[in-house]
Amino acid sequence: MSTPDSNLGEAEWMRLFVRHEQELRAYARALLPTWEAVEDTLQEASVVMWKKRDQLEDESGFLPWAKVIVRFEALRARRAVARDRLVLTEDIISILAQEAMETPDGLLEQERCALQKCLKRLTDDHRKLLFAPYLQEGGVKSLAEQTNRSANSLYKLLGRLRGKLKHCVAQTLSMEAETT
Repeated sequence: MSTPDSNLGEAEWMRLFVRHEQELRAYARALLPTWEAVEDTLQEASVVMWKKRDQLEDESGFLPWAKVIVRFEALRARRAVARDRLVLTEDIISILAQEAMETPDGLLEQERCALQKCLKRLTDDHRKLLFAPYLQEGGVKSLAEQTNRSANSLYKLLGRLRGKLKHCVAQTLSMEAETT
């Protein structure tokens, strides 16, 4: 049941949250190092949003309002794991948050979908190489040992693959923009 001073009812709030959930998830991912942290942060943020839903004046303000809450929850989560050397500083998170806030609605989700399409076009070995630096420390060197190749040659290939992916994503987004 909606609170008397709430501008949006429970059903309206839930509809807005579900409509923007993927974009909020993409925004949180831009701020946090792992998908686990993203899920935990999004869950906590949704509880805060629910409790503060009476602050929301109308539907058009939902996404910016929700992003502010996600940002604060991401900063809180970051402080909880601040001892991890791979965690970004609050200043960097603030810069990323500002850039993400300035990103047009839906663009992060479109980019994510385009990236998935482009990744599917690559061979399994190339995808494995692309993910190696992010899955474990020394992942490229480990992969070099497994494949009897030099780490230097894999790093060069990794650079070319990243360039190819960047070009593919840009091209995919451009083609999708032309069809809409």
